[in-house]
Amino acid sequence: MSAQKKHYDFIIAGAGAAGLSLLMRLMAAGIHQHTSILLIDKAPKQHNDRTWCFWEAGTGLFEPLVHNRWNQIEFMAPGFSKTYAINPYQYKMIHGIDFYNYCFEAIKKETAITVIYDAVTAINTLHNGATVTTANAVFTANYVFSSIVFNSPSLKTPNEHYLLQHFKGWTIETTVPCFDSNKASFMDFRVSQQHGTTFVYTMPFANNKALIEYTLFTKQLLPPEAYNAALHTYIQAHFTKDYTIKEQEFGIIPMTNYKFKPYNGNVIYIGTIGGQTKGSSGYTFQFIQKRTAAIAAAIIQTGKPFTNKALTAKRFQFYDSVLLHLLAHNKLEGVTIFTKLFQKNDATAIFKFLDNETSFAEDLLLISSLPFLPFSKAAIKQLF
Repeated sequence: MSAQKKHYDFIIAGAGAAGLSLLMRLMAAGIHQHTSILLIDKAPKQHNDRTWCFWEAGTGLFEPLVHNRWNQIEFMAPGFSKTYAINPYQYKMIHGIDFYNYCFEAIKKETAITVIYDAVTAINTLHNGATVTTANAVFTANYVFSSIVFNSPSLKTPNEHYLLQHFKGWTIETTVPCFDSNKASFMDFRVSQQHGTTFVYTMPFANNKALIEYTLFTKQLLPPEAYNAALHTYIQAHFTKDYTIKEQEFGIIPMTNYKFKPYNGNVIYIGTIGGQTKGSSGYTFQFIQKRTAAIAAAIIQTGKPFTNKALTAKRFQFYDSVLLHLLAHNKLEGVTIFTKLFQKNDATAIFKFLDNETSFAEDLLLISSLPFLPFSKAAIKQLF
């Protein structure tokens, strides 16, 4: 649908997980009924370009889209493996194309929402609004919500770290039953650690079909053929030599303790650029849901989209910084950290911690299960 005017109450720049989640929450709250909203993205979403996996207690906004869910997860490392029941959580999977189709089906029914496809080249704040410049037009709005990353963050101090979580995933079918579809392999560290922290996720859909993702936390990407070779080796070693690749995906997620600004004037940042990617793990989807729900609530309550930052956020940012310090400086292997964590704690406690929802007392219990000396040294480095 082409734009009919140049000024809107809200512009959402970027129709990915963050932009569409925000728009769906504005619609669920009825905010779109008395405001004009423009959604801009460079091209229509027509392919299954990614998969989101996350744990959740209860029913979320996108529950109808959950492709698979598991009530158990398995952690594996050399010399240790354990299966965990994760009630009240479920580990859930949503396919990107299902998410896009669901959102756009709802959006196209709303006359107050305009969608255009054009490349955004600049976003700027004004005294009483903001502008979005595209390849073919300039739009103004009272507020702009942007998930578009124009440049990587510029790290300025030794205590700022930047790693990449990068992964290649294959959805495969096998000729014989190979998988236990009742549980997902949350982390399997039984792979070479020569590049750094490296593990494999396995999310089975049936006893002969699963998504398998080879994942690394490192500073540099691998050559494309290295991901394929690692996946092939893993599948042959742990499942079967006879399989067919049905779908492929590749992703890169920043892992950093860089302090992203939540807004600049009337430009509000969402998604990774808004700080919703957890620095120590790369998990993003559920943090996006929390932030977009808070923005919608703020608009209803105050008429403005500015949210108060949680007082506990700085504590969890510090924990993330300590872990990133250890990984970035090779002070402790990721396999050692996560194995200790899962050996001595229940998965539900770990999930709660990774969601930034634990109390300080609960934090101390988890932290006490980790190697004291390297963590204490890293903590001191991050403080001073």
